[in-house]
Order: sequence, then C-alpha cells, then structure tokens
Amino acid sequence: MRPTRLPTATEALPGRPEPMPLAEDHFLFHRPLRAPRPEGYAEAMFGMGCFWGVERKFWGQKGVWLTAVGYAGGLTPNPTYREVCTGLTGHNEVVRITFDPAQISYTDLLRLFWENHNPTQGMRQGNDQGTQYRSGIYTYDAEQQSAAEASRAAYAPRLAAAGYGPITTEILPAPAFYFAEDYHQQYLAKNPEGYCGIGGTGVSCPIGLAL
Repeated sequence: MRPTRLPTATEALPGRPEPMPLAEDHFLFHRPLRAPRPEGYAEAMFGMGCFWGVERKFWGQKGVWLTAVGYAGGLTPNPTYREVCTGLTGHNEVVRITFDPAQISYTDLLRLFWENHNPTQGMRQGNDQGTQYRSGIYTYDAEQQSAAEASRAAYAPRLAAAGYGPITTEILPAPAFYFAEDYHQQYLAKNPEGYCGIGGTGVSCPIGLAL
C-alpha cells in the first residue's frame, strides 16, 4: 500500500539535477511542450487524481492553449514516475494549463476542477491511493489564490448537504513543476481506451454565482 503521509526532508529521495527527457511537441496541439506563455495568457495548475484523465478534462476546453502533466508539491528534484509512486518524493500528479482568459476564465477552470473529482478523500482519489493523488490547487498570483479559496468556501456547503465530508484540497502558491515522462503526456489521446480513474461527486459547483 502506498504511503498516505508526506515524507520529511530526511526521508525524501534525492532526485537529480537533469530535467526529464521530453518530446518536442504536444501530441494534440502540435505546439512545443516547453513553449513560452503567449502575452496575455495565464497558467493554472491542478491535482485531482491520475493525471491521464485530468489532462483530458482540460485539453478539450475552448481557450486552453497547452496542457502538460507533471509532478509538483514535493521535495525531490526531477523525480521519475516510479519514484513518485513510492510516496517518498512528496509530489502530486498535476496538470499545468496555459489558457486565454478572454476565452475561458480561471473561474471556469475552477468549476471543472471541483466538479470532476472528489475533493474530500485526502490522499486518494477513488481506488487510487497515495500522496500523489491528493486534491490540490496551485496558484500563480494573489487573484488566483483568492478565487480558489472563495470557490472552496462556496462548494463546501454543497458537498456537506450531499453527505460528503470536509474538503481536503490543498491550495498553495504554485511550486516547481517537473514534466512527467514523455509517455504520460497526452496519454489518453495516444491510448483512447486507457485507464481513467477520476470521477466527480455529481454535486454542482456554484462559483459562477458566488464569486
């Protein structure tokens, strides 16, 4: 069974200084995965379970310019997937999104986040258990931080009314993002019948009205 406690600095694996080898382009968008963010665009980062299915939730949204899966929120530099799975890096499986705020708002992305996983499960998501499956919002500025916290406050009573426990989502300033291995990038576009372990609670998020 994978650990459900984040490692301490002395427990964490050492990692490596070299970044992960990566394909040049996004499999669907045909843009460089390391492309600089276009002027006027913004970034968002979410953890909500197995990143294969999470990435698919976002790449089809109008206004999303680029997606990438990776590891964030841990202690080990440039971890491998196998290392993350030990629970000894502290990383979460995340999706980083580059988007055009003129076409899709950060509030829209937050609604997708809340409604497409169960944010009350702690260090797991469905049958996937471990620190890498925790719910997380990683913010790039004070405005995103405020919006994320407000959305959590708005959604919590809805979940409670439906019989769910307290929200366990961590909301933190965006940490370092380490690209996952190439085969993880856009995995469900390359393997349409592949595993997708995420699923929502069926409880709608009211943030369009509350924010």
